Amino acid sequence: MRTARKLSNSGYMHLISRGIGHQIIFEDSDDYQFFLHQLARISTEECISVLAYCLMANHIHLLVYDKNGNTPSLMRRLGTTYAIYFNNKYERAGHVFQNRFMNQNIETETQLLVVFRYILNNPVKAGICPASHYEWSSFHAYMDPGSFVDSSLLERLIGDVPAFHAFMDKQEANAEPEIENPRHNDEWARQKLTESLSIQNGAELQQMCRADRDKALRVLKRNGLTIRQIERLTGISRGVIHRA
Repeated sequence: MRTARKLSNSGYMHLISRGIGHQIIFEDSDDYQFFLHQLARISTEECISVLAYCLMANHIHLLVYDKNGNTPSLMRRLGTTYAIYFNNKYERAGHVFQNRFMNQNIETETQLLVVFRYILNNPVKAGICPASHYEWSSFHAYMDPGSFVDSSLLERLIGDVPAFHAFMDKQEANAEPEIENPRHNDEWARQKLTESLSIQNGAELQQMCRADRDKALRVLKRNGLTIRQIERLTGISRGVIHRA
């Protein structure tokens, strides 16, 4: 039996949900846009404020304020709605997200600021681009009255837009040297998969017979993809990839 999830006393939480088997869950811009539309709609219906978000290829980060304990409902509805969309689009079945999301409870303003910056800097950590260049985060929603993102508390803690950029740059200055080879990030790996196998997304390997699947896995490895990248792109377990 699962233990009851402990939610934050303050109402502020960092939520993380990953693709099942580390599989890619956003294949193109339409996928990202659909998810964000649903996040805006469902969070409003659940009376939950979204303070920040970052959608990565195989997982999501949300910073939320939930005063009513509706977070489990939010995540369940998001997962179900997106799975229906994703499975219909890519002709697959089953879960898209892992069954249980992770929540990091936030009880102090210092924690809130650390998590806020961490979420927006995920593209830097992944070696994709500076946080300000990433399209699928709330970086540019800061102090934007047209966004569903609620930055009112962070505005009080950080300040105006120039102060926000200075706040983010302090972290980015340390993070940028860690980007050793952005050419080999997941976007590069996805392009390499399409070029080398002539398929649209990695999930197609799951429908192949074992011999063809193993041959495809070997092609991806020879073309420079890491085992972790292949696992994320295809949803195939690391053990199967190793054996292939």
